[in-house]
Amino acid sequence: MFKRCDRFLLLLILVIVGAGVVMVYSSSSAWSMYKFDDSFYYAKRQLLFAGLGIAMMALVQRIPISFWDKYAYHIYIACLICMAAVLIPGVGMVRGGARSWIGIGIFSIQPAEFMKLGVILALARFLATNYKDVQSFQRVFLPALVMTILPFLLIMLQPDLGTGTVLFGTGMVLLVIAGSRMRYFFALAGLALAGLVGLIASAPYRIDRLTAYLNPWEDPLGTGFQIIQSLYAVGPGGLFGTGLGRSIQKYYYLPEPQTDFIFSVIAEELGFIGASTLLALFFLLMWRGFITAIYSPDMFSSFIAAGVVGMVVIQVGINISVVIGLIPVTGITLPLISYGGSSLTVTLASLGLVLRVSGNAKN
Repeated sequence: MFKRCDRFLLLLILVIVGAGVVMVYSSSSAWSMYKFDDSFYYAKRQLLFAGLGIAMMALVQRIPISFWDKYAYHIYIACLICMAAVLIPGVGMVRGGARSWIGIGIFSIQPAEFMKLGVILALARFLATNYKDVQSFQRVFLPALVMTILPFLLIMLQPDLGTGTVLFGTGMVLLVIAGSRMRYFFALAGLALAGLVGLIASAPYRIDRLTAYLNPWEDPLGTGFQIIQSLYAVGPGGLFGTGLGRSIQKYYYLPEPQTDFIFSVIAEELGFIGASTLLALFFLLMWRGFITAIYSPDMFSSFIAAGVVGMVVIQVGINISVVIGLIPVTGITLPLISYGGSSLTVTLASLGLVLRVSGNAKN
């Protein structure tokens, strides 16, 4: 099924996905029974998404890197068009206050997830082509910044600050790895901070999330409810946890236990040992991914591997930081673990690119 690739990296991916299916069932069984009269409802769908994602990963892993190099900009533009289509009433679907979805039959897709891969491909092509001028502001940094900001702005119109942050952060990771001058990033950081303040001030729900982060106990049944319930789940887990399937917080206390806050249930049921084991698996995935990037045979392949792994690491960092109260709630899921079709399939397809690069990497 998979051609020559890093077998250890492949095994890591499959183990994490398998753990995700198990935890989706464990975290969602109560809510699934209440809402659909089927405790396996979300687990069965996640298993379907996992199968589709693994098939996509195998397919992508078999496609030559030259194909992605040739069509990188085409994919980027197609993703931009889909992002714009989401904003059209009657085309885009509203969920959780954000117009982020397009319905296709009984399923729905989130174009922003595909856009993240589109940005990685386009930036990898652009940076590899212009690598000799990578320290130039006008010839490289500014065009790459525009390529990143365009989809970021479309995502913010939905609005979805969490996904936008991941996309923008991934773009910046690629520019740092490429070797852009650090003073550009310092100047950009100042502008980004001012923009972030403006984005927070422009939306009341973001102000609520910020105040809940600063003092969730000020409104424990309102804006602070999510983070308080998350901490209630993480705390009692202790060293070894309450046991798989024995979470209390998943019984209608913890919002979105199978998506944004699935790590809370993992920490509650499997304890510090289980949560740390999962983090260790992600660390190993990051390590193998960056090793692949370092030993890639060409710059385009190297940037693809670094971009995909950087994207996964950023998402993991944001999700877990939210769960333990380090940053405000963002709505970012835990990659390969949380319930969600678009997120899981796109992440696996993206990792298929890393596997392809690993097959061409120097020993």
